[in-house]
Amino acid sequence: MNYPNTYLIDHPLIQHKLSLMREKETSSASFRHLLREISLLMGYEITRDLILEMQTIETPLETMETPLLSGKKLCLISILRAGNGLLDGLLDLVPSARVGYVGLYRDAQTLEAVEYYKKLPNHIHNRPAIVVDPMLATGHSAIAALDIIKSSGANRIKFLCLLASPEGIRNFNEAHPDVPIFTAAIDRELNDHGYILPGLGDAGDRLFGTR
Repeated sequence: MNYPNTYLIDHPLIQHKLSLMREKETSSASFRHLLREISLLMGYEITRDLILEMQTIETPLETMETPLLSGKKLCLISILRAGNGLLDGLLDLVPSARVGYVGLYRDAQTLEAVEYYKKLPNHIHNRPAIVVDPMLATGHSAIAALDIIKSSGANRIKFLCLLASPEGIRNFNEAHPDVPIFTAAIDRELNDHGYILPGLGDAGDRLFGTR
């Protein structure tokens, strides 16, 4: 099934590493390491359209015109806490990126997202932004984070996740049709508690060894 404004990054290495992450016996250390590797690999695809401009540099032999990234530095925004697992790999790829954080937790009864923290880079209206969270389940947290980030001035935004549910994609696209979704897998459905099936459990708990 095709989902509008959604891009599946299905490179074999990403799919292999994701399968290892799904295993319930995978340790937190291995889970963190695999997620960092996957986010770096996904980063190549999601940064494909960054703008370049020709600039003059000196090689050891001569002067040359060569392409370098143009404009304000990329902004990476983590939806706390699990988003930090994707953030690390992207920073390996683009270490000069500016970093922001939006803290949200999911109300256990309503499944709605509640904000508790926000810290975003200056001049965010002039920066391309990638918002990261491993799981797009109901979509409530991602939608709330995008509401906050847009209200701060960001207008060139992409959303990167490891897994997405059909319900989450639909909800996200209804709320933010201008923001493309990049994901490594679209799983079958949500259960009654808002977890993705077959999924990989709670990404934050598996990253940090909590329950």
